[in-house]
Amino acid sequence: MKTTDAGAAPDTVQESRVPTLWLLALITFSGTLAMHIFVPVLPIAGQSLHAGAAEMQSTISIYILGLAAGQLVYGPISDRYGRRPVLMAGLVVYTLASIAALFASDIHMLIAARLFQALGGGTGLVIGRAIVRDTSASAESTRRLAMMNLMVAIGPGLAPVFGSLLAGIAGWRAIFAFLCLLGACNMICAWRILPETSKMAKDQSFRLVARNYVLLLRTPAFLGFAIGGSCATTSMYAFIGAAPFLFVEQLHRPATEVGVYLGVIVLGYWFGNLIASRLVGRVPVRRLLSANLISLAAGLFLIWIASRSELTVIGVIAAMLVYTLGAGIASPAAMAEAIGVNPLVAGSASGLYGFFQMVIGALATAGTGLIADHALAAAIVVVTACIVSQACFRIAVRPVAGLVQPAAS
Repeated sequence: MKTTDAGAAPDTVQESRVPTLWLLALITFSGTLAMHIFVPVLPIAGQSLHAGAAEMQSTISIYILGLAAGQLVYGPISDRYGRRPVLMAGLVVYTLASIAALFASDIHMLIAARLFQALGGGTGLVIGRAIVRDTSASAESTRRLAMMNLMVAIGPGLAPVFGSLLAGIAGWRAIFAFLCLLGACNMICAWRILPETSKMAKDQSFRLVARNYVLLLRTPAFLGFAIGGSCATTSMYAFIGAAPFLFVEQLHRPATEVGVYLGVIVLGYWFGNLIASRLVGRVPVRRLLSANLISLAAGLFLIWIASRSELTVIGVIAAMLVYTLGAGIASPAAMAEAIGVNPLVAGSASGLYGFFQMVIGALATAGTGLIADHALAAAIVVVTACIVSQACFRIAVRPVAGLVQPAAS
């Protein structure tokens, strides 16, 4: 493999080495798809495995934590050994874990399989973003991340509906058969098509990678963009976790409609990414971060209607549609800025960003259990997250936040 010249600009890349976005999107969205596609069938799978609601919900929380842990590890490893071999190893784990989940005989086996499935699925999330940063300049990476997010967002939007249909036709285990086939397809595509894009020198030691990893954690700009971007986006998991109870118990809608409602809400994120991709080059990248204020306004509206007991299906969907629209605009800008803080450790930055996303998503989901009113709980969580996000962005864009230079070899 040819490495880039030491004196070349870090954003320079040969056109032949730029992977197609559809392949990166396919690999990236499989990790989160496996989480969303299983949500609608939790009660059905619980009956089959003789497991309670709390045990079945743990298959989701464990999956989120697995994604967080996996991304934290894969980032620096891919900086040291390259994107391609690490991605292939993760896809193998994802596929084997999907097979184990398919044949799970009890809830404990299913939980363990879901953990390893998440650990494998995390590779796509980390390395897909890192490859975009490897092969694009700062503004271009924002545009490509926005376009990739457009493709990736289709997965979580359609996953609940597809999961319900698949389970209705062939049973809940068919979901894991599908995920196994998806993992195998990703392995073949990555092996045959995906080039190595890492710019790291072959003789760079793991110790040096670890030092650069620590430097990212000490960089206010990175922490501001990473924590702010995570609060602006994955706080949405608070609403997703509360949605089945909100729509069924509070609004008295059939459980079969929940997947459709969630799919409509995720469309806001898709349109936000589309808007962001069109605005890049016309509007300063960091100005896109202010779209988080749109999400904040939507969250405040949801608190208002929930506190006044004026909840309606249309009102809730409208509020969350606007919330996800703001998140979709801010997300690619925050992600690109965070990963671009130090281009030489883009894998580590991508991994840390993903780790923060999943941890904040897990905390947001857990936070909805603190209040009995599901709508009010979700609204309070997303509003709090938006406020924290805006504060973090303000810290990140300050000149004093600075950029820490990579450690010398």
